[in-house]
Amino acid sequence: MDLRKLKTLIDLVSESGICELEITEGDGKVRIVKGAGAGGVAYAPPTQPAYSAPAPAPVAAQAAAVTTPEPESAPEIAGHAVKSPMVGTFYRSAQPGAEPFVKVGSSVTEGDTLCLIEAMKLLNEIDADKTGTIKVILVENGQPVEYGQPLFIIE
Repeated sequence: MDLRKLKTLIDLVSESGICELEITEGDGKVRIVKGAGAGGVAYAPPTQPAYSAPAPAPVAAQAAAVTTPEPESAPEIAGHAVKSPMVGTFYRSAQPGAEPFVKVGSSVTEGDTLCLIEAMKLLNEIDADKTGTIKVILVENGQPVEYGQPLFIIE
């Protein structure tokens, strides 16, 4: 596993609601645990590395130094919130440059596709669970989302 992949995994664990991630690739094994030390992410090296690569300690130290800013208290928006059913990356359209599935003011019926969330290289359609009008889109295109995070407000 190269350092870019490892850094991406560390960032995903840091930004998500999961506490621990263990991946086995070939004979190598990587385990990332959130909450070690001063609220950062710790990297546990593989027990029997199947490859020779530079030690990833600087990446882990850098990730441990990154802190997530406290969310600002935003005013509560009235309406039905459509929440993310998974951790992943939010996309408003099926392809880059294509028309978004919905815009603010779009009328939707239950079952209409609102967006895509990419998780582990799979694109998952997120459908409206209520009929109404899109009042607010709470997430920017390409932004990572967490489980239970509000994505849309339907009025």
